[in-house]
Amino acid sequence: FIRRSRSTSAAPRSAAGVVQDSQQSWLAANVKLKASSTTSHQPIPHQSLTTRGIFTTPTTRSTTNLNNNNSNPDPICELASSTLRYGPSSTSELGHDLAYMNAKRILLFVDPHIRTLAPFANVMSSIEQHAPSGHQVDVYDKILVEPNNISFQHAIDYTSHQTLNHGPYDAVIALGGGSTIDTAKAANLYACYPPTNNNDFYTYVNPPLGLGLPVPGPLTPLIAIPTTAGTGSETTGVSIFDDVPTKSKTGIAHRHLKPSLGIVDPDNMKWLPKSVARYSGMDVLCHALESYTAVPYTLRPGGRPSSPIVRPAYQGSNPISDIWSLHALRECTKFLPRMVADPCGDEEARSKMCLAASSAGMGFGNAGVHLCHGMSYAVASQVKGGYWTEGYPKLAEGGNDNKHGLVSHGLSVTINAPSVFRFTGEPGHIGGLAEEYSRDRHVECAMILANARMQWHSDVATSAPPPSEHAMRDQPGEALANELLELMHLLDIPIGIRSLGYDESDLEELAKGTLPQHRVTKLSPRQPVELEELMGLFRNALDG
Repeated sequence: FIRRSRSTSAAPRSAAGVVQDSQQSWLAANVKLKASSTTSHQPIPHQSLTTRGIFTTPTTRSTTNLNNNNSNPDPICELASSTLRYGPSSTSELGHDLAYMNAKRILLFVDPHIRTLAPFANVMSSIEQHAPSGHQVDVYDKILVEPNNISFQHAIDYTSHQTLNHGPYDAVIALGGGSTIDTAKAANLYACYPPTNNNDFYTYVNPPLGLGLPVPGPLTPLIAIPTTAGTGSETTGVSIFDDVPTKSKTGIAHRHLKPSLGIVDPDNMKWLPKSVARYSGMDVLCHALESYTAVPYTLRPGGRPSSPIVRPAYQGSNPISDIWSLHALRECTKFLPRMVADPCGDEEARSKMCLAASSAGMGFGNAGVHLCHGMSYAVASQVKGGYWTEGYPKLAEGGNDNKHGLVSHGLSVTINAPSVFRFTGEPGHIGGLAEEYSRDRHVECAMILANARMQWHSDVATSAPPPSEHAMRDQPGEALANELLELMHLLDIPIGIRSLGYDESDLEELAKGTLPQHRVTKLSPRQPVELEELMGLFRNALDG
């Protein structure tokens, strides 16, 4: 393979409704929120590769290293997702939804930057025009770009206080990126079902950091309106945060957290900075890659659950999620470079990418992600030397949050991806039919990226041709890693975690910070993934 170098160069009061701002006196205190290759440059012919019967007769296939402790394979998969409404100006219909729900007490979570832009004005206009007479909107905008347990608790306290003193809300709205939507999910959960064990914040948090208790029942209807083409949080039952005490990242996962409705409006993404478009788009790409290459649901550790109610949201790759993940991958590879180049002006690219984000959300929201995301949580929570992702705004009164630094979620996922797929796609570590399944999927993803690369570089005569399919099948992990590096170079993404300030002395702490992510690391097609393997993965990620 020809390999790229790893080194990195107040809304007004009105008769129709009352808007109450979150900056009330009770919040006045300063809360810290804290290469074998073809000789031709023609695209590689692509066809969907065979799954070699991996989704049938699970008890008869050879699954060395994947079928450990899985004496009762799960032959069943299911799709759970939010209702989606897609299209330009779809935000204008929000008020009609609230009228249908007869929602008079409304809580609106909004990103503080988005609050100054047209999407917020459009949301408020639709509410004023169409929501039931006498409605009241409380606005909460204390959102961190990468939320943590402190900012989550702040939002929970606000929501619980308002509920206790003024009654429950009829609807919750989240306007912003994944951080805003995830914050709304958590606040909604804890206000509806306050923990009975001394109000312990970690009651619903995923093990091993939390107790992982199931959500007791349905929540107040949540309408999610994303303003980034990235997390897909408008479709999923997952809420992610930094856990400050342990310097790791974790979350809450349950189907009841899913928004009742996701409004995917390309017009809300006109104001995306190029850097946010770049890294949120790469998050979409990794959602698609990880969910498609995850361990198949029939081989998922733990096997068939005792009841469908406790079947995990992250089930492993499956035929339903595959449809959404592959669609998102193809759209991403085609339109992400265009969106990064012109987020506002390229309407087609913006529309395709925001729908790709939701498609990937439906894919990974049911299949799961694995090591790229598992490793990203340590990288993002153990920021070195105050590193701040270029193009992301700092908080006006951020205090310690600004000093802590920021590795954006999309960057922390992407920068580990080449190392991850070299590991998961390296031949000889899975065995049997499961290895052929994994090889096919890594090659298919590499081929999709390679075909797209030939289109990106169609005017560049010196562009290196992609490897042959035979070469890809010999080293599928290396092939996929190399194509990812090509895309990262094209989009000017830093290569290797050394560029973020990490070095060899950080490997053990990074690995330890990843170990609690068992919910996702167990979905890696190659096992085991323990401390030694994670240290090796981070070592290989130092320089790309």
